[in-house]
Amino acid sequence: MPELPEVERATTLLRSIAKGNKIVCVETSEDNLVFQGLESHEDFGREISGRVVKDTFRYGKYFYIELEGAGKLPLLHFGMTGMLHVRGQPALQYRTRIRESPDVWPPKFMKFILHIEGKTPGTITELAFSDARRLGRIRLVNHPREEPPICDLGFDPILSMPLLWEFQALVLKRSCPIKALLLDQSFSAGVGNYLADEILYQAKIHPEQRCNTLQQTQVEALHREVADVCRIAVDANADDGKYPSHWIFKHRWGKGKKAKQTMRLPSGEPATVKWITVGGRTSAFVAEVQCLPHKQRAGRTEVKSKITKRKRPASAHEEEPLREKHPRLRKH
Repeated sequence: MPELPEVERATTLLRSIAKGNKIVCVETSEDNLVFQGLESHEDFGREISGRVVKDTFRYGKYFYIELEGAGKLPLLHFGMTGMLHVRGQPALQYRTRIRESPDVWPPKFMKFILHIEGKTPGTITELAFSDARRLGRIRLVNHPREEPPICDLGFDPILSMPLLWEFQALVLKRSCPIKALLLDQSFSAGVGNYLADEILYQAKIHPEQRCNTLQQTQVEALHREVADVCRIAVDANADDGKYPSHWIFKHRWGKGKKAKQTMRLPSGEPATVKWITVGGRTSAFVAEVQCLPHKQRAGRTEVKSKITKRKRPASAHEEEPLREKHPRLRKH
């Protein structure tokens, strides 16, 4: 899923093309799932056509377009596979997977295309929003920051990072695993799976450690890394080739593959990257660096021993977590 850095990159792209220019017309494609709160997809185009773009903004994984004149404003969310395309340019996508020629237009799975006045008089730039898995959301709202879903989100690590004492109070009152808390958008808006893994690795905290067991030094490290990891990723314009070489990001994608792990600790010793499921998501961590407190390790071992005594399901396959089976249930 595109996370805070990818959405910031898309917002910046949209601003560079549209700010100060008129949306001449809008093409839309029928999709009652992606277009929400609208009687039809055509209402979206009618509402924003002919209006000038004042600016674009992001909060968490949402971004919106501020328009001149009376009427509602577009509020957008990429879901799992949403992306922006500018005609004639490669698509902005999350960890390049879809090999689609920029010459193919309109792009596959297109939901809408904005026809925007170009910087040169008489020219038009076409910008499309596509979503293959239909988990993205397109809405029209009056006041994006004051209405759901944005008003229900937690702090944004780039826009509204809380002070340490506020952050500490928010963390220590919870008893869930820290990875689950980071993924909770009502806590930290914009942090997704890979950012959470990176934050925890840099802070040297095991993803399963309970929030209310964190020591003062751990909370301080977590506070620092939430801000720093997100800032570094945004400064790199979500180009993962520019992410630091010491990040676990470079090594977290190989679960189940036979390729030899090449990550090393600062000492030069090999690092052991392991994967577990926390909060319904696959989580990568480095065993030598991220350790569970002794009491929690003992408790986890005891629980596992009880589970092994129960009857296994009839299926020969392991039961996947509910959110892994049904990605629509994942919290955006």
